[in-house]
Amino acid sequence: MVKDEGTEMPETPETAAEAEAAEQAGEAEQTGEETAGQESKEEKKGFFKKKEKEKDPRDQKIEELTDLLRRNMAEFDNFRKRTEKEKAAMFEMGARDILEKILPVVDNFERGLAAIPEDAKESSFATGMEMIYKQLMKMLEDAGVTPIEAVGKEFDPNFHNAVMHIEDENLGENVVAAELQKGYMYRSTVIRHSMVQVAN
Repeated sequence: MVKDEGTEMPETPETAAEAEAAEQAGEAEQTGEETAGQESKEEKKGFFKKKEKEKDPRDQKIEELTDLLRRNMAEFDNFRKRTEKEKAAMFEMGARDILEKILPVVDNFERGLAAIPEDAKESSFATGMEMIYKQLMKMLEDAGVTPIEAVGKEFDPNFHNAVMHIEDENLGENVVAAELQKGYMYRSTVIRHSMVQVAN
C-alpha cells in the first residue's frame, strides 16, 4: 500500500509514549543543567566569601604586634607617672626631715642673739652672729619654709600647740597670748607647731 505524503499517519500509543518520554528527558536535562549552573555560582560565591574572611597571617601578626606595642607604651607611661609621684613624695619627706633637724639650730641662734647684752650688740661678734642668722633664715625661706604667725591670732590646733592657759581681760577668747616656741611650715605642710600660751 502506497503512503500518501499529504496525509499524516495517526499516532500509535507506543509513538505517543516515546515522544512524551523524550520530552520529559529533555526537560530533566535542562533542569539539571540549570541546577548545576546555580550550584557552581553558589560555590564561586562561597569561595570568594571564604577568601574575604580569611586574613593574611602577616596582617594578623602586624595587628597583634601593634596591640602589644600600644599596651606596653600605656604601661610604661603609667610607670613613669607613678615613679615621678613617688620621687616627688620621697623628696618632700626628705626635705621635711632635714628642715626639722635644722630648726633647733635656728632656735639656738635666736636664744643666743636674745641673750646678748645691749652694750655688746654693736660688737663684731654680735654682728657676725646676726649676719649668719639672717643668712640661715634666707636659705630656709628660699627652700619654702615660713614661720607660723601666732601672737594675737585665734588659737588653731592645726598650727598651734597650747601648753599654757591664762586669764586676760585685755585679750579676746581663745586668743594666743604668747609664743613659747616658734612654729614653721614647709610649703603647705606644718613641720613644727607653734608652742603657745592661750588666753581665756
